[in-house]
Amino acid sequence: MLRSGIIILVALFLAACTTGNVPIGPDGKPLPRLYRIKPGDTGRIQFSMQDGINSLRTVKGLGTVSLNAQLNAAAATHSRDMAVQNRPWHFGSDGSSPIDRVKRVGYTGRLTGENISETYESELETLAAWMEEAPTREVILNPNATEMGFAWFQEKNGKIWWTLVMAHP
Repeated sequence: MLRSGIIILVALFLAACTTGNVPIGPDGKPLPRLYRIKPGDTGRIQFSMQDGINSLRTVKGLGTVSLNAQLNAAAATHSRDMAVQNRPWHFGSDGSSPIDRVKRVGYTGRLTGENISETYESELETLAAWMEEAPTREVILNPNATEMGFAWFQEKNGKIWWTLVMAHP
């Protein structure tokens, strides 16, 4: 498990160091590449995120997290709602909070945090961005978290609304 965590971290580092024909925007930063999600990709993407999170947690000496179907449903609902609202924020269009949403899907445990993102990037690029900021990194590395939900909504133009929910029973 530790070995796979190190491999993922090295892969993320090497991916950041690559050169080539990367289009650059007016701000001097690389333009995002369109990451197109296909209908059959759900399991692959959710397990990819879970593996990435568990690798990072293992390196820090923390326990792993498992995917929870109820938390996945809460995350999916919020991702679609953010797209409808056209803004990344933690409150639903009906005023619901992350705590409200996990209760609505029947989860009886305790929410430890929620991360959201509006991007055109993959799940692992999004995870790397979350790890760069203290508040979102703390959600991922919360020692109390033992379960996670992860989902997204992709618009026709390719924009992806990601939601990660961390909790414990």
